[in-house]
Amino acid sequence: MFKTIVHPADCEVRSVIRFLNANNVKQTEIHHQLIEIYSENVMTDGIVRKWVRQFNDGRTNVHDEARSERPSVVNDGLIAKVKEKIRENRRFTIRMLCDEFPQISRTDLHENVTNRLNCRKR
Repeated sequence: MFKTIVHPADCEVRSVIRFLNANNVKQTEIHHQLIEIYSENVMTDGIVRKWVRQFNDGRTNVHDEARSERPSVVNDGLIAKVKEKIRENRRFTIRMLCDEFPQISRTDLHENVTNRLNCRKR
């Protein structure tokens, strides 16, 4: 029995898939070996097949591709409106601002109020 590796990095597992695929190991055998070393929850058979297919198509990078983030709805004009609301009522809460500006997420509101507008609880 092999020693189990706990919590491997995704790129580590993909590197193993790439290595075994380069040695002409079949996809099902690759999946079986991954389960032996990394445990059953490492990767599904379908995901192993997907990575083998990508490596066979010429992919060499084992790291995640950069993703574009969702564009922010927060702009200077909106921040000015939030700042004006805060000036109107210094006893504001983030919940009150969320009700006033539903297009901005609670997290973004909190971050902008505390960081950009320097409004911190004392």
